[in-house]
Amino acid sequence: MIRIVRAAVLACAVVTVAAAAGDEKLGKGVTLTDATPIKALYETPEKFVGKTIRIDGVVTAVCAEMGCWMALAESDTSEQPVRLKVEHAAGIVFPISAKGKKASAEGVLEKIAAGDKEANEAASEHAGHAKVSDFAKKYHIKATGAVIKQ
Repeated sequence: MIRIVRAAVLACAVVTVAAAAGDEKLGKGVTLTDATPIKALYETPEKFVGKTIRIDGVVTAVCAEMGCWMALAESDTSEQPVRLKVEHAAGIVFPISAKGKKASAEGVLEKIAAGDKEANEAASEHAGHAKVSDFAKKYHIKATGAVIKQ
């Protein structure tokens, strides 16, 4: 009986590792266990500014030039995307192939300053991919990591 239980536990572990092995980890990956609902960010963004958060969703757009930003939304048809931005020298490049896939990401929610040329360019480029809300023009997550589900 003990052998059967051990075999079942081992089989479950192998399946779990095999499923996770196909996921693509970017940067530090994702360490927070609880995700902040995107809807909550839209309702009270100032409550989250400066805080490290995790969001889960579907990749709706990716920077086509340098992979320096990626947008996540609750679904591929949602009009409430959250853009994740990385510095060009950060070592993270969001792959264009992530579009349409589920992903988790984390970082610090930032309010985009009027003089932040790079962030404003990313917001403009994002607007070229989809209808972008005022939230997406004013806020982004400075990403430290992400996991693209395969």
